[in-house]
Parts: sequence; C-alpha cells; structure tokens
Amino acid sequence: MSRLRKAGPWLLSAAVALLVAGTAVRAAVGPAVPAHAATRSPIAHRVVATGRVMPPARVQLGSTVLGRARHVLVAEGDRVKAGQVLIQLDDAEAKAAVAQARAGVAQAGARSSVVRQVTSLVATESLQRARNDLDQAERQHQRMQQLHASGAVTQEQLDDAWRALENARSQKQAAEAQARSAGPSGGESLAASASLSQAQANLLGAQARLEETRIVASVDGVVLSRTVEPGDVVQPGKVLMVLARDGDTQLSAHPDEKNLSALRLGQRAEASADAFPDERFEAKVGWIAPAVDPERGTIEIKLSVDHPPAYLRADMTVSINLDIARKSDALVVPPDCVRDLNTDHPWVMLVESSRVVKRPVRLGLRGDAAVEVLDGLEEGRLVVPSSAGPLSLGARIRPRPLAPEAPRGL
Repeated sequence: MSRLRKAGPWLLSAAVALLVAGTAVRAAVGPAVPAHAATRSPIAHRVVATGRVMPPARVQLGSTVLGRARHVLVAEGDRVKAGQVLIQLDDAEAKAAVAQARAGVAQAGARSSVVRQVTSLVATESLQRARNDLDQAERQHQRMQQLHASGAVTQEQLDDAWRALENARSQKQAAEAQARSAGPSGGESLAASASLSQAQANLLGAQARLEETRIVASVDGVVLSRTVEPGDVVQPGKVLMVLARDGDTQLSAHPDEKNLSALRLGQRAEASADAFPDERFEAKVGWIAPAVDPERGTIEIKLSVDHPPAYLRADMTVSINLDIARKSDALVVPPDCVRDLNTDHPWVMLVESSRVVKRPVRLGLRGDAAVEVLDGLEEGRLVVPSSAGPLSLGARIRPRPLAPEAPRGL
C-alpha cells in the first residue's frame, strides 16, 4: 500500500505526459476531416418545376337571349359531343313567332302568285282590248273624215270621232303600263317579290331566335362546370357552362428565367401528379413563352403529353423534372464541396499535402447530387465539403475519404 502511495505521483505525471504527447501529435497531423474525391460519373442537369394540367381549350357557353332555363341536360364531368343540346330555354314565344312568320311567307307567296298569274293575265287581256278599241276608233275616224269631205256628216260628228280616237289611245297607253307593271320586271311584280323576300327573311330570323333557345355543345369535350339550374332566368352573355375541349393533353409550368438559355423545343421531361406521386409519365417541351413574367421572374413553358395516364384531370398540380442537358462521363463532386456555387467565382477547398488550399474551378452541368467541374480539378483529388465545419486555409488535416453518392435520375 505504501508503494502505491509512493508510485502515485509518478503515474499521474506519466499520464499527463502521454496526454500532452498525444495532443502534440494530433496537432502535428491535424484533425480528421471528411472529404470527397473528384470522380467521373454520368450527370444530368435538370430543372424541377411545379405546373398544372391544361385542357387543350376551355369553351365558355352562354345564352344570347333572355329566357328561363326549362331543362339542363348535362352535369359536371359528363362527356358531350358537338351539336348536343345542353340547355333548353323556354321556347313557346319563339315557336309562336316562327308560326307567324311562316304565315307571312304563305301570304306573300300567294300575293306573288296572284300578280304573276292572275293580274298579269288580266293586264294582258285589257291591253289586247285596248288595242282592238284603238284600231276600231282609227277606222271610224278615217271614215268620218271621208264622209265629212263629201258633206255627209257635220263637223260636230267628225269632232266626236276624233275625241273617241284620242280616248282609245289613252286607254291603250294605260293598258300597256298596267301590263308592264304586272309583268316579270314590272313594279307590281317586283313589289310582290320584295314582300315575299321580306317575309322569308322574317321567317329565317324567327327560326334563328328559336334556335337560340337551344344551347348546344360547339365541340367534343367534358363539362368542367355549370352555373345554371332548371327554372333559372339566364341573362345574355352570362357564362352558363365551361367545357374542356377534347385534344392533346398539355402541362403548363413556370421555371426560373435563369434556365431560359438552356430551354429547347422537344426537350424531354418526366412528370408526376401530386395526387399520384408514385406514378411517372413522359412529356416534352412544345412551346416557350416569348416573354418573361417580370413580377415572378419566370418563363412559361407548355409540354405535350403523348400518352397521358387515365387519372389526369384538368388543373391537376404536377411536378415536372425537365432534362436540360446530360453527359455520360463527367468529372463531378457533390454540390456541398463547391464554395460560392452560385457566384461567378466558385472554388473548392482542396486537400494538398495534408493541408487545405483554395482552388478556383470552372463548372459545367449541375445535377441534383453532383456538379460537373470543367477546369481546376483532377480526378481523384480530395475536396472538403462545407458541412465539415469551419477550417482555415493552410490548416493541416487528416482527410477521411467518403464513398461517392450514386447518381440519381439517370
């Protein structure tokens, strides 16, 4: 026991010495720090955006006349065909107007027939009688002139014959005017034809107003919404139904405008509906907006879906992964290893002779889990991620290589 008491101070001194020596050794070789090696790997630059399913077109249907809805024949979600009656308004007054217009056409037609057949025939016969009367008056006047020259008749009788001749001439002229008026190009005939045309136009107008009491589908599609019920009074111009026209399915998305230079028509994308996150379908860029949204700093794109899944619905929210570019063999490091990544002067903390040094780099494609390094770094060199904590440039470390992450989405 006395020996242990005597050896105690020596043992304590030895432990302290070992601790100091260990600390000195660790200080000499530096702390253990995780590091990633620059490796060659496939990489894809993808833009992730949220979008919506667009119907090819929204068709708004309404009434052009004031009326009461008598029947509403479809509900939301129903498929409709072009020309199908969707809403029937009360049409009693419109039908009565059509019947009245038809009666007007019949009356005008009958008047035209009378002018064309009866009046024209009467006028022709009257003209022929007037011509006969004029011929007889001329012969009578000539005979009276001869008799007056021989003294057989008086001057008064000759004057009577002259007046009868003038009267016959006047009657012939009147009969000719009447015949012309009743003829195909005469005023009476033209007036009758005009009345018939006006009656026919009135009928067409009445039929058009009757047709306006039937609100029909202008295209094949699906009823998205309706705002009318049987018995409602509808106002002209008010939207009563909205249809989604059948056609190619499209997606609309608004990626950040910084990606504009990399967007191309025909680029492929992978999309999923938020309601079905485990399902994936393909799309491709079909349209790029000609202008940037100045308020949001985004650019609208539309993507076509050649084989849309059956569960897609108009206005569904979708997530879109758009392939901007890809390489099968690139020198890459994790994004966490690049300092000042989003600036014009990115750099890495490179391990060189067990010390950390600053190395500027030039970057290429940027993926979800990796960044391509075009210049400034060699394959296999170790770089320290920012998650390793604060380190002073030139500090000595003991790098602890980490296994590279498997590329995602390739």
